Amino acid sequence: MDKTLIELVGHQTQLIVELGEYAEIVHWGKKVSGAHAGFRQALLRPVPYGRLDNDVAMTLHPELGRGVFSSPALEGHRNGQDWAPVFTIIDVEHNLNGIVIKSEDNNAGLCLKTELFIDRHDVVKTRHTLTNTKVGIYQINRFANTLPLPERANEIMTYYGRWVNEFQTVRAPLAHGGYQQENRRGRTSHEHYPALVTGSKSFGEMSGDVWGFHFAWSGNHRLRVDVKADGRRYMQAEVIYLPGEESLEKGKSISTPWLYATHSFEGLNGMSHHFHSHIREYILPRSFKEKPRPIHLNTWEGIYFDHDPEYIMSMATQSAKMGVERFIIDDGWFKGRNGDKAGLGDWFLCESKYPAGLKLVVDHVNQLGMEFGLWFEPEMINKDSDLFRAHPDWLLAVEGYEQPTGRNQYVIDLQNNDAFNYLFERLDYFLSSYNIAYIKWDMNREVVQPAHLGHAAGHNQTLRYYDLVDKIRLRHLNVEIESCAAGGGRIDFEVLKRTHRFWTSDNNDALERQTIQRGMSYFFPPEVMGCHIGASLCHSTRRRHNIEFRGLTALYGHMGIELDPVKEDQKERQGFERYINLHKKLRPLLHSGRTWRVPTDDDSHQIHAVVATDQSEAIVIISQLTMPTHSLSGCLRIPGLDEQAKYRVSVLDHPSNYDDIVNYQPPWTKLGCELSGEWCKEVGLAMPILDAESAMLIRFERLN
Repeated sequence: MDKTLIELVGHQTQLIVELGEYAEIVHWGKKVSGAHAGFRQALLRPVPYGRLDNDVAMTLHPELGRGVFSSPALEGHRNGQDWAPVFTIIDVEHNLNGIVIKSEDNNAGLCLKTELFIDRHDVVKTRHTLTNTKVGIYQINRFANTLPLPERANEIMTYYGRWVNEFQTVRAPLAHGGYQQENRRGRTSHEHYPALVTGSKSFGEMSGDVWGFHFAWSGNHRLRVDVKADGRRYMQAEVIYLPGEESLEKGKSISTPWLYATHSFEGLNGMSHHFHSHIREYILPRSFKEKPRPIHLNTWEGIYFDHDPEYIMSMATQSAKMGVERFIIDDGWFKGRNGDKAGLGDWFLCESKYPAGLKLVVDHVNQLGMEFGLWFEPEMINKDSDLFRAHPDWLLAVEGYEQPTGRNQYVIDLQNNDAFNYLFERLDYFLSSYNIAYIKWDMNREVVQPAHLGHAAGHNQTLRYYDLVDKIRLRHLNVEIESCAAGGGRIDFEVLKRTHRFWTSDNNDALERQTIQRGMSYFFPPEVMGCHIGASLCHSTRRRHNIEFRGLTALYGHMGIELDPVKEDQKERQGFERYINLHKKLRPLLHSGRTWRVPTDDDSHQIHAVVATDQSEAIVIISQLTMPTHSLSGCLRIPGLDEQAKYRVSVLDHPSNYDDIVNYQPPWTKLGCELSGEWCKEVGLAMPILDAESAMLIRFERLN
């Protein structure tokens, strides 16, 4: 079959795909110009001795039947037959930014559709759809997305974590063998966020070739990067199907989730700029541009399960005085919910706690000029509940086994239509009966033995979760939803298509949040990252921080506060009010500008900048995580400014003991100064000296 080359182009990068019997990406990287024929001739590979006699391509859908000895894209069978399909392209639809490829294997009775697109922000997305075209059930064991990597991608950055310690990153060389991570926890997970980065050796924030990958799936998944024996390498992402979970009758189809990827030759910051821009244009709703992200107060760490409507209204009054724009009542408002051992599933107002009803509280919050939000955990159930006593068969479980609980709760089988409809009806009732603008949608446990009618059903449980959120959103178009799963346990692009905000972590410790928020920033813009100022004594670590460090740490993101404002003294409330007002002033820049993670001369510092898209201004947060390594702290250099323009530099906020810990600080921090953008990038400013666990905020304003 004749082969042709086609180009898919973004702003800075290019995909060159060869199409013949199969599809192979022969170049994915920086744009190049020239004749296609020359490109292909230059990349024809030799065939060494001791191997197959013909070259074996690393296609978009690697196949065991073509002689690929590495991980194939599809593993399945039809009663032991058709287990090594070989697909041949029969049709291609092509436009400037994408191709849709249809392939068939008539012997195996399978049809494959491959979609590959690149947007103007250089973000690639791809998925496959498999259709059974022959009589007989086709059992699917694995079905993966695959993208190639060049040999110079010889280092990898991956994620690990746990509850209250999400989005931690680690580096490793990528020379032989490869890397694999699996998540079998039934949600995106705290432990293995479904993303990774590969790149040239020692790639950094500002330099190096990097290829970033994000798998948009909220359940069990596997990510792998393999280095073949010949040095070629590739990335795969897939849903982990449980035994017997997915089978296709004739005419039925299954699709992989979308795999998102991008290449940057400007390091990790360039990669983030691509993903952030894609999210802002293609995933977030228009309301993000039309409406500022409201500042939250969430009641959880303030009152936990101790609900008194009069007291809650006094909390709302104090919140409004501090500048809060959205007031959310967390867990504990519904029938039988006095702790975490009972009540889940009984989504009816607790009349003993709210004898006058909920409307009184909602109206009070609205009259104060704030939106009202309410916490739900729809997918979960306690056995000590009226719902379980009436419907024990609604559990997502294998009959005959006693599965372990998580937070004393179990999971509801969303594939049971009666259970699904009950949850929709209960949510719809509250959203229709009260002026609720916001749902905090929680999921506090991992999934064990996900079964529907005895059959494994982890994949379909995730799809039904999407269906439930979609149905709620369709009925209540103006209601915003936060994705929370004991903090950052369900954060991915597919959830973001349906929600408006992520609760990044249950950990409000400002020091820990510095690392957590940085890890999340590689793939998500700040306006979707829930960042709260907690009480001075952190509930998750028992560490204390002053209001300046807590306030500046929460500044970058979608700000909120998590406490009981009634109990706080006046000085502390004034501190909250200060950072709320500061965030409001900077919010238009924070939620539209370009994020830069700024390299530092000392690992004890962490510096974060946001530069306006027109380069008219920037804000920079200097965080001193630990004691400085040296007595002096080097220079602050800021990328992303207009190198030809002049900027006024000033300090917006600093620790209260700023002048007490040195003979004197750099004069520019008091008097300000005027510098060119080029100077700021290449030379910079003398860094101030800060105590451990403190921060300061600097502003750059263009003068010409």
